[in-house]
Amino acid sequence: MTQVPDDYDPAELEPRLQQRWLDEETYRFDGDANDPDTAYVVDTPPPYPTGELHIGHALNWSYMDFAARFHRLQGDDVLFPQGWDCHGLPTEVKVEENEGIQRTDVPRDEFREMCVEHTRHQIDSMKETMRELGFSQDWNAEFRTMDPDYWGKTQESFVEMANDDLVYRDEHPVNWCPRCGTAIADAEVEPIDREGTLHYVTFPGVDNDDSAERSSADPATQSQDIEIATTRPELLAACVAIAVHPDDERYDGREDDTFEVPLFGHEVELIEDEDVDQEFGSGAVMVCTFGDKQDVTWWAEHDLGLRAVFTEDGHLTEDAGDYAGLTIDEAKEAIAEDLDEEGYLNDTEPTEQSVGACWRCDTPIEILSKEQWFVEVDKEAILERAEEVEWIPEHMQQRLVEWTEGMDWDWVISRQRVFATPIPAWECDSCGHWHIATDEETPVDPTEEPPSVGDCPECGGASWTGETDVMDTWMDSSITPLHISGWPENIDLEEFEPVSLRPQGHDIIRTWAFYTLLRTGELTDEKPWENVLINGMVFGPDGNKMSKSRGNTVSPEEAVEEYSADAARQALALGGQPGSDVQFQWKEVKSASRFLTKLWNIVKFASGHFDEDTPDVEDAAYRDADSWIRSKATRVASDVEAEMEAYRFDAALRELREFAWNDLADDYVELAKGRLYNGRPGERDAARKTLYDVVSAVTRMLAPFSPHLADEVWRHLPGTEGSVHTAEWPALDAYDEEAEARGEVIAEATREIRAWKSANGYPLNADLDDVELYFDPGAAVENVDTYDLSETVNAPVRVREGRPNVELVPVDVDGDDSKIGPEFRSEAGIVLGALNEADPEVIQAQKNSGDTVTLEADGEEYELDADWVTVEEEYRAEGGAEVAVVETEFGTVLVYP
Repeated sequence: MTQVPDDYDPAELEPRLQQRWLDEETYRFDGDANDPDTAYVVDTPPPYPTGELHIGHALNWSYMDFAARFHRLQGDDVLFPQGWDCHGLPTEVKVEENEGIQRTDVPRDEFREMCVEHTRHQIDSMKETMRELGFSQDWNAEFRTMDPDYWGKTQESFVEMANDDLVYRDEHPVNWCPRCGTAIADAEVEPIDREGTLHYVTFPGVDNDDSAERSSADPATQSQDIEIATTRPELLAACVAIAVHPDDERYDGREDDTFEVPLFGHEVELIEDEDVDQEFGSGAVMVCTFGDKQDVTWWAEHDLGLRAVFTEDGHLTEDAGDYAGLTIDEAKEAIAEDLDEEGYLNDTEPTEQSVGACWRCDTPIEILSKEQWFVEVDKEAILERAEEVEWIPEHMQQRLVEWTEGMDWDWVISRQRVFATPIPAWECDSCGHWHIATDEETPVDPTEEPPSVGDCPECGGASWTGETDVMDTWMDSSITPLHISGWPENIDLEEFEPVSLRPQGHDIIRTWAFYTLLRTGELTDEKPWENVLINGMVFGPDGNKMSKSRGNTVSPEEAVEEYSADAARQALALGGQPGSDVQFQWKEVKSASRFLTKLWNIVKFASGHFDEDTPDVEDAAYRDADSWIRSKATRVASDVEAEMEAYRFDAALRELREFAWNDLADDYVELAKGRLYNGRPGERDAARKTLYDVVSAVTRMLAPFSPHLADEVWRHLPGTEGSVHTAEWPALDAYDEEAEARGEVIAEATREIRAWKSANGYPLNADLDDVELYFDPGAAVENVDTYDLSETVNAPVRVREGRPNVELVPVDVDGDDSKIGPEFRSEAGIVLGALNEADPEVIQAQKNSGDTVTLEADGEEYELDADWVTVEEEYRAEGGAEVAVVETEFGTVLVYP
């Protein structure tokens, strides 16, 4: 036991303890991550290394840290690793900006090394913030997806899936970002709303080439022409058909009619399909390769031709004729102008659009037909595995269900970039056969190393070209449960057991959760985790989404510097239940800081009454106040434990704080002071043993939320060893319903009497003549021990039966000057004097019997409105003694000053 400093100084103790935890490896995982009987394993999100840990990160990592610390207190061997999802386009772009180059200006390996070095610096910055917030990762279990020992596992998982025919290479329409120059998956496409222009365009029938007639006649009456509506005239060169609904009477009997595409001259036929929206435009739409996914569906179902007119960088190809080389936006404008000039454009109108855009750069995506690598998506298997997982909150599972059920295509995993996991495959230069590496060859960069197979097994060719495409970054992060479980070094895939917890944001359910269910599920035939804990977003103090333009951003470092990490963590915990969006509120951080200071002061007070023998006090003669707080602490520990097990961190912390602040600090400490300072040895031992046990319990319960203060307090308590974070959850086993009921009476009576003293100008230590307790009918509590109450309020305390025999007695009369003055003018002083001299009981009787009060003064009679007169009343006990009546939950308290 050491002396507790006078002041709580988080700026000093938090960094000191953070370093101590690192030095002592307090959070080191010692067991077998794949043993569900001994381990609690967190599938920690590997964040993208932006260099900045924002407040949303702080919320997510606080949730997982609460869980990890709680389970350590439960005796679990916790693995809380930390990974970094390093690969990706944003790093490439940043490196190009920083170095003033394009990635193609330097060799691939040199550019990759630039990305690696940049990422290292970004990670270091984020790690520092994580440590400042007191997160308890085991840094021995840190991993980076850019390291060969990790991306080699990604490659090995690719090989395993390819061996099971779940990975394939094929030409297929894919989402393509012209700005990023790469294919992207459905999950990387974000809808953006914008205003577009709907163009009504005439397609002439092949037997009607009279443009003069076309421009002067009503298109609706032309037997051979047809009017289509489109927002994308730049796709006319890619048009391969015109589609109408089979029930649309406007086009009855016209199926298979042939039309000429204006400006471009090639012919297309009219097809019927039930997916056409008859209410859109003219009811006739052009089918292009490709404007959207619906085009892809029609193209495949109707076996249409392919006309590719967009390049990978967003320009028109030679197939676009005079428009070749224009950007997509330039072509849109030029083609619309030419349609108008040539008489094909009948009308335009504004329209609202929802357009798919690249999640990285907000550029509208195109759909190009490309040879790519794909992972097969088995929607039914994914949904079955998702159903086996416990989702917290439960409704978040529906987001996964809706996304999965809406999937149209397999997952395109190849990317035309550099800084990512290489696809371990080579193409035979002679016959085009693709050879995929074996497990033993990984990690391998096929652009630098030849395959070990030697000659091509298909044609015997000896020349190979390594695949230059790389994998989608989600291929890396979708195997994190396998990596942290020890695959492939320590376990085989069939030995995998679901890990305990996947904590993540709701914004990546359709990516990280979906892809992990797909990949880890297919590789192991198991669900990846037992529980998924979802966190929401953090909004600014003004209730809006944080943004620099609004000026409402808050960084974790700012909150730590202003108050403390422990206070910031509490504020995040109290923001709302997991899954809900949280509004960051400075008042919550300030309130948490005040609570921590209050608790520190309680510990400082309590430590003055502890010695090395306090934890070992036996057979203490507990009074009702002791039994009450011990019972309540037992119940609170059980309630908080249940809330923590259910990941209801806000409810757990709220109950703990109310107990520590109200019951322990405000009530029990005040009740116990008399015995602690002046009690006989046995009485003092009971009080200090109780105080010790409850402070110890509160410290351990608080440890998941405010780990720094809790650990500092723990190390000052007698009888403790090491860190609080290696201790056990409190188990007082002192629940006593009857003792708790008696203690509630004592505590409430003490609170109310002290409040009455404050309200009436009495010092809290002022002596009182007497205090009497009366219970309401049916609320009586037997054998209440009033010793501590008597010592605290400085008065003898008696428990009485029946109802208190008191009455309200009029003692003074007061008049309303603002009413009496104007009414009686020069005589107002006489009237007020008469009121002061009047018998309060007489005046009260007049008020009770009518609307006026009558006074006599100097032989004159004055009549006043009864509302202008106030009669002050006081309680009098039997015998006439002055008494204060204080109402409580259990009954009535009489206070004799």
